[in-house]
Amino acid sequence: MIRLAILKRDERGAAAVEFALAIPVLISFIWGIFQTGMLLQANAAMQHALGEGARYATLYVASTTDHRPSDTEIVAKINSSMISPPAGSFDVDDPITGAGFKTLSVTYTMPMDFLFFEGPTVTMTRSKKVYVVV
Repeated sequence: MIRLAILKRDERGAAAVEFALAIPVLISFIWGIFQTGMLLQANAAMQHALGEGARYATLYVASTTDHRPSDTEIVAKINSSMISPPAGSFDVDDPITGAGFKTLSVTYTMPMDFLFFEGPTVTMTRSKKVYVVV
């Protein structure tokens, strides 16, 4: 009985047990912040690529043969301007053409991974309306 009382008062190793319980939660939070940062990086990459595509779509090269960028060229410009994060995938949609404008759209899909469990798949779509010469 005396030994049990001594063991109850002995606090050696308590910090190690608390650390062992807390470290998985801490690592999950840090990894979640990293995953969120990758989403923000993807958002910035999408905005950058859409801006480059919009600038390119508004070009009108006056030469011996007048040239307006085709939809294929605009999509190629957006793809070449994309800064890809390590996870996920981008998909550039064909421009939607209207009377005097084009709507450019990019979709990013990333499955969330929280080390100890799988999270949901996040899909972000950004679009930009560009007024072009008719």
